[in-house]
Amino acid sequence: MSTASVTARPGAVLADLLPSSRVRDAALVLGGAALTGLAAQIAVPVPGSPVPVTGQTFAALLVGTTLGARRGFAALALYAAAGLAGVPWFAQGGSGASVSFGYVLGMLLAAAAVGALARRGADRSPLRMAGTMLLGEALVYAVGVPYLAFAAHLSATQAIAAGLTPFLLGDALKAALAMGALPTAWKLTNKS
Repeated sequence: MSTASVTARPGAVLADLLPSSRVRDAALVLGGAALTGLAAQIAVPVPGSPVPVTGQTFAALLVGTTLGARRGFAALALYAAAGLAGVPWFAQGGSGASVSFGYVLGMLLAAAAVGALARRGADRSPLRMAGTMLLGEALVYAVGVPYLAFAAHLSATQAIAAGLTPFLLGDALKAALAMGALPTAWKLTNKS
């Protein structure tokens, strides 16, 4: 066994450190969808909001960042399609198109965006990782909040109060966690 350090080629994401194959890619997509579904079960109801605080968004952004744009998008597309088909792995064991389904749609866009940024090295330093996560979360809200307003018949102000404001502190904590986790993972892979 070689003690040489693992060196990622330019434009690589963490998943690219695994031996390349179609089976690997399929397993990563399936695993990313399953991780997001499991994280969605960590849910805390928010008083006055039909949207709970979950681990779902954090998992979706981590999936996008570690798998890259194409596989990250595919994982979230599988997650969304299976949930629409009845797999009870949306927040709190839900499935189908609920008033919070727009957040799931936003996660598709966010996973692709953060994956593309990770390919450009955004996951290798704490500051860039924080910005990447915050951008991903903003994309989730850019789709989720208007969808919530439409689906729940809320005004823009009501949708922001119910579907954005209560989650900002938690999102900052998630960004801080990612700031440490992903750059550290890269440092560990480059040790001999």
